[in-house]
Amino acid sequence: MSRVLLLLPTGTYRAADFIAAAGALGAQVVVASEHQQALAGAMGDRSIALPFDRPDDAAAAVIELHRRTPLDAVVAVDDVGLITAVLACRELGLPHNPPEAVTMTRDKAAMRRALAAAGVAQPEFAVATGDDDAGRAAAAEVGFPAVVKPVSLSGSRGVIRVDDANAASLMAKRVRVILADAGEDPDGPLLVERFVAGDEVALEGLLRAGRLETLALFDKPDPLDGPYFEETIYVTPSGLDGAAQARIEKTVAAAAAAIGLREGPVHAELRLPPGGAPIVIEIAARSIGGLCSRSLRFGAGASLEELILRHALGLPLDDGATTRERAASGVMMLPIPDTGVLRAVHGQDDARATPGVDGLEITVAAGRRVRALPEGDRYLGFLFARGDTPGAVEAALRAAHGRLTVVIDDP
Repeated sequence: MSRVLLLLPTGTYRAADFIAAAGALGAQVVVASEHQQALAGAMGDRSIALPFDRPDDAAAAVIELHRRTPLDAVVAVDDVGLITAVLACRELGLPHNPPEAVTMTRDKAAMRRALAAAGVAQPEFAVATGDDDAGRAAAAEVGFPAVVKPVSLSGSRGVIRVDDANAASLMAKRVRVILADAGEDPDGPLLVERFVAGDEVALEGLLRAGRLETLALFDKPDPLDGPYFEETIYVTPSGLDGAAQARIEKTVAAAAAAIGLREGPVHAELRLPPGGAPIVIEIAARSIGGLCSRSLRFGAGASLEELILRHALGLPLDDGATTRERAASGVMMLPIPDTGVLRAVHGQDDARATPGVDGLEITVAAGRRVRALPEGDRYLGFLFARGDTPGAVEAALRAAHGRLTVVIDDP
């Protein structure tokens, strides 16, 4: 029986889906998180605690575990465990990305420099270090409108559009407060990019020995023009023509190669300026976040997590295993509309009963304090739909969302 170690940070949404995928493949699971008590009830002695904030130490603990009970794969399900996973895989001789490449995907400024050196199309950018006047100067350098963002956070947290120099200074200060709140260095560098107008898409792919295979291309029908960049609806298959999709795939492959990624899942975000080439906004050495992967099915109903584990375990991925289902599908990341205490989400049964909807997960418990973007670090939940066409899927998601009423008390 194959044995896989899943690195599951306590804040991940994805533990259940990866554990289920391993079960579907007949693999034995060992799970690792920051806190042993978070795992002991579910996994018993097949769980370990790892210090993900100290990747070298965490990788050493994985190697020691392997000496006692050999592992066939080590898989990080989210950003937090990525460095630990690649360091461990390198020592164990398992397929992996170079550690420096994965580190680059976790540092947006380093990623930008690597893409620039390789000539990959991306926004004009500058790195602001020092005080908030540096943010003003960097924005003036790239031109307005610009986007100020932290180099380390994800999920659109701390990403803010600015339209003039005064806004650049004010929002740089705001981003630094967000960094401090997230436990990151508030005095560290900020990335400032020229805002790119146009539609946005997301590509889900799998790298095998450096070759990119596209698993799904999502359209994002809601405009993402700022001032904050709250993502909502993803729908696949894309409505773009074959030539446009081929250009996107070529750009993502070039970006992955520029960074040095060679193995495993890739999630990329791109802008499509009118009449221009695809522009890389971000590329990550992981699969799509949250519960969004539940919108995807492959082969004989396989999940995205099954494909990722198949690759990590060296199992076959042929005979249409990576072909997405023919039906259109999509997900809506439910936005948090205000900051305060979540009291209730009414209308859930009506939303689930909407034709085309096949799932609704509210992932924030009533009574919990929530924050809207750009300070917020999560979505309210996830809504899923399937249909004959992408348009039908989008309509179902919008109709179901319209049946939800979110009650948030003032802070």
